Amino acid sequence: MLTHFSAMLIFALCISVVFGITQREQPRMMIRFGALCFFLFVAAVIVASWAMWAIKR
Repeated sequence: MLTHFSAMLIFALCISVVFGITQREQPRMMIRFGALCFFLFVAAVIVASWAMWAIKR
């Protein structure tokens, strides 16, 4: 059973790999950019979830 958070992690990982490969030319920069994208996706989801929680209250 997949939770919303684990589904988001899988989505962020897949998209980050694609962004890293398609947006940079050197392998080292691909990895760094992919990791940055992954971190930003996860951070954005956490911030958005806290915002939705605050709005609901």
